[in-house]
Amino acid sequence: MYKSFRYYYLSPEHNNSMKGGIIMIEQDTIKLLRECDAGVKMGVASIDDVLPHVQSAKFEKILTDCKDEHDKLNTEIQQLLDKYHDEGKDPNPIAKGMSWMKTNFKLGVEESDNTIANLMTDGCNMGVKSLNMYLNKYKAADEVSKDITKRLINLEEKLAVDIRGYL
Repeated sequence: MYKSFRYYYLSPEHNNSMKGGIIMIEQDTIKLLRECDAGVKMGVASIDDVLPHVQSAKFEKILTDCKDEHDKLNTEIQQLLDKYHDEGKDPNPIAKGMSWMKTNFKLGVEESDNTIANLMTDGCNMGVKSLNMYLNKYKAADEVSKDITKRLINLEEKLAVDIRGYL
């Protein structure tokens, strides 16, 4: 039994459009991974800022577990960025500085688990909003990067739910 094969000639125009599509996917993938990288780093820094002030052992465990999950995602993100020969992205220094100032000011006024839960909930909500915006903006990103972004969004949403009892 013989199998028939068809051979297709790709014109230069078609070949260029295919390359353009591949380049677009790669560019959107890298941009989405960079935003996830910055988001993970911001989340870890925020948790690190508040952990010394947490009073409840259960609340501390929730934050520590969340930080561990962020670190796992960060490892995946870094591996993918390395694959694309990209160094990633640090959080915006102004946003990071403002977050640090807000955290220290609020904890200076009232150092409580309620204050920390309030700060962390605000941070989670901003992260979820930003990551969804980037997910919509970089539609051509590959499915692996979109999945990482969705897992990071879910992690932020879960933390916000898990700490509601401290609000």
